[in-house]
Amino acid sequence: MLLAAALSVVCAFGAVIAGDPPPPTLAIGSTAPDFTLPGADGRDWSLADFKGAKALVVIFNCNHCPTAQAYEGRIKKLVEDYKPLGAAIIAISPNDPKSIRLDELGYTDLSDTLAEMKTRAKDENFNFPYLYDGDSEKVSKAFGPVATPHAFVFGADRKLRYAGRKPSASPAVGSKGISDIEQKKLIEQAFTI
Repeated sequence: MLLAAALSVVCAFGAVIAGDPPPPTLAIGSTAPDFTLPGADGRDWSLADFKGAKALVVIFNCNHCPTAQAYEGRIKKLVEDYKPLGAAIIAISPNDPKSIRLDELGYTDLSDTLAEMKTRAKDENFNFPYLYDGDSEKVSKAFGPVATPHAFVFGADRKLRYAGRKPSASPAVGSKGISDIEQKKLIEQAFTI
């Protein structure tokens, strides 16, 4: 339990680790914040690129966090299960690589630069857009993820239906964790709202 709490804190994005107060998490019912971010696939992605999706799942994830690394397979599975139904699933790395301490890299082979994200996406065969917000963290601050991974599920109207930690919550960060079954139900509900 103590290790899980420590890892959750370690995986929190740069502004929180640096001691700044965390931005508020986007409230249920809020409209998805607009963004244009570079992707690990070499192109820029914006919210408008997903306008035809029946649901949009935005997951804040990163390279250096062992919990986030463990979740990558689940993200790929979500894409396999829900892209055929019209959902779009993306991941955004919220971390400024300059704010990551050397001791945080003890669990990883890569840090959180865009170049390293490209390496990870290629090596792990990501089937989803993996976007970089590390230089400014502007988009991340608009969404307000508590730590990585942190999911936001939007309906076709791009209103937020769910925001919370996956796969489980740590009392240290005070965010809600859900099971895979609960997450699937939330995504399916986003199609009907």
